[in-house]
Amino acid sequence: MNSAVSRADGVGDRQLEALSDYRGSELFNERERAALAFAESITMGNTVPDNVFQAARLHFSEDEIVELTATIVWEIAVAKFNRALEIESQGICLLKRK
Repeated sequence: MNSAVSRADGVGDRQLEALSDYRGSELFNERERAALAFAESITMGNTVPDNVFQAARLHFSEDEIVELTATIVWEIAVAKFNRALEIESQGICLLKRK
């Protein structure tokens, strides 16, 4: 669902495919990289290291950081909910299989 919404907001397939290497990709600007690092920190470690938080502060207001955090943890909750109930993909996100 998120990739469909992203596409509707103008995010292209190249950016979606480059997410795993957002730090090294020229497809993301510094603000986007800061948001992605923030999201990755919360997702992987349940906390945000000082350097990642400071980078976010360079690009986002305090209100935006609160909203970003709320959105990230909401998406984590939805993912866990879907996994717990074994809710399958609805086929909205077209992922390439490896």
